[in-house]
Amino acid sequence: MDRPESEASATAAPDRSFPSFRDAVSVWARIGLLSFGGPAAQIALMHREVVEERRWISDARFLHALNFCMLLPGPEAQQLATYLGWLMHGVKGGLAAGLLFIAPGVAVMMVLALIYATLGEVPIIAALFFGLKCAVLALVIQALLKVAARALQGAVPWLVAIAAFAALFAFALPFPVVVLGAALIGYTLPQAFAAAGHKPAQDSAPALLAAVLAARPARMAATAKRAGLVAVVIWFWPVALLAGTGTFGDIAWFFSKMAVVTFGGAYAVLAYVAQEAVEGYAWLTAAEMLAGLGLAETTPGPLILVLQFVGVLAGYRDAGFAGGIAGGLLAVFVTFAPCFAWIFLGAPYVERLHNAPRLKGALAGVTAAVVGVIANLALWFALRVAFTRIQDVAVGPMTLGLPDPLTLVPDAVALTALAMVCLFVLRLDVVRTLFVTAAAGFAARTLLGF
Repeated sequence: MDRPESEASATAAPDRSFPSFRDAVSVWARIGLLSFGGPAAQIALMHREVVEERRWISDARFLHALNFCMLLPGPEAQQLATYLGWLMHGVKGGLAAGLLFIAPGVAVMMVLALIYATLGEVPIIAALFFGLKCAVLALVIQALLKVAARALQGAVPWLVAIAAFAALFAFALPFPVVVLGAALIGYTLPQAFAAAGHKPAQDSAPALLAAVLAARPARMAATAKRAGLVAVVIWFWPVALLAGTGTFGDIAWFFSKMAVVTFGGAYAVLAYVAQEAVEGYAWLTAAEMLAGLGLAETTPGPLILVLQFVGVLAGYRDAGFAGGIAGGLLAVFVTFAPCFAWIFLGAPYVERLHNAPRLKGALAGVTAAVVGVIANLALWFALRVAFTRIQDVAVGPMTLGLPDPLTLVPDAVALTALAMVCLFVLRLDVVRTLFVTAAAGFAARTLLGF
């Protein structure tokens, strides 16, 4: 047991009400199994599990962690899980949370990618995931409403959120520019964001638990720094080892580059990945790239797992079935190893500055922008669930992705409405909502032939 955990056990009285590592692992495993639909839905699920239902983390601390993760390259939801796991149980907690968040998705994507590589598309599997996709859209909408209610307190946060949405949806500005601009506004006008993310009646975790959380980061900083440096070393090791070895060396190098430029999540780099993987390396076709994105959208785990799909097809076509497994795992390794490095190296410093007014203002500005980001993701996802064709339309300096009304998918709209009823009217939990909608979608696509 590392030093921070030993020191934590010395303060036994405060830790009696603190979640055990075993309890936390079971929750992280549950989140990993249910993490469908991309970052917006995954962040919503995490908030429900650790803030609303168990009250392990306060709203303010959750948003503080999320703000930092939004500034990093890579999948923000996976990094948020790692951050919160580290905050509660040190390095082992961060590793457990981060790995369990992606493990189910990696396993499912590996199976589906290998099936696709050998057999092509499987209609039964597509029918099952169709209903899940519609349920995820309802979860994204729920997340947007909840985060907006907590983060947008005052006129300036609202304006930042609207501007972030417009910048991404209408003007296609780079994600880092949007987030850094919001951070600069928050840093300059900290008082305008003073209430963002704070609702005293609902915001506090139990006082004893909050006191333990407040004391932990300082004790855990040294261990986290060592773990972060180790993560950097093991990230570069396979890249150096495989350099110049053909397909697998190319996979290691290419996806390592992706790991440091994926600001804004998978969507922000899909065009570049598709161009390089399809035209540059010829690992797969454009149609296969779209199929991989479809699988990533409807399986658990971050959308960046589409890179695993690319790795599987590249490895399979170079070295057969075993090569597909190796290529997929290699792509996953070099994509996610740096995520642990960013959190373990950066989170202690972010926690140390938790109460610095201008930093809090900057991160609150990012929170407001996050609302716009989630709104953009929700609209992007909704259009592609409800319609089969989206076309770019130029309106002055803006380029809007608008749907073709003739390509409306009626059963997708009906299933999304069913999921909304389950969540907002019947108030079913996530698991039951997903089950009901997945079953209905499977029936609609297979039994009824829609």
